[in-house]
Amino acid sequence: MVLRVAEKPNRARLYLLAASLTLNLAFAGVAGALALRHAHKAPAPLKPVAGMGHSVQFHLDRIAASLPPSDGQILHEEVNAEAVKLAAAQAEIRLSKEAVRDSLRAEPFDPRAVRTAMAETSMARDHFFRVLHDAFAIATARMSAAGRQRLADWPASRHDNAVVTQ
Repeated sequence: MVLRVAEKPNRARLYLLAASLTLNLAFAGVAGALALRHAHKAPAPLKPVAGMGHSVQFHLDRIAASLPPSDGQILHEEVNAEAVKLAAAQAEIRLSKEAVRDSLRAEPFDPRAVRTAMAETSMARDHFFRVLHDAFAIATARMSAAGRQRLADWPASRHDNAVVTQ
């Protein structure tokens, strides 16, 4: 009789152990199936996010779209009239950035050469923006008062979710 009383707790523990092992095997099976499923699946190609363009043309299109149509057209005309100067200024920026990279890679390393190259990059950027700002200044002289007001208020909201498609 004493044996039967002692066997009941062991039997209960045995059932708990069996249930625990069964659940663990089920969870391991699900995890393994998911791992295999993802291991054999080709990675999804990354798609460009709408509104993530950073080109000058992208920003120009966004600004022009916020203006009255005739003023947007004027802005495009003036910037396009300066296209050769803008392209040359962008080329200067690219070349100066390459000079920075070259000076960083140079052996023996010369910090003065890096500073000089970085200063040239800064001047190249300044030149680019001077050309662009001159085009904007000429365009605003031809714009309507409403267009100049919208340009002054641009961007209307920093969190504008409007997407301009090209």
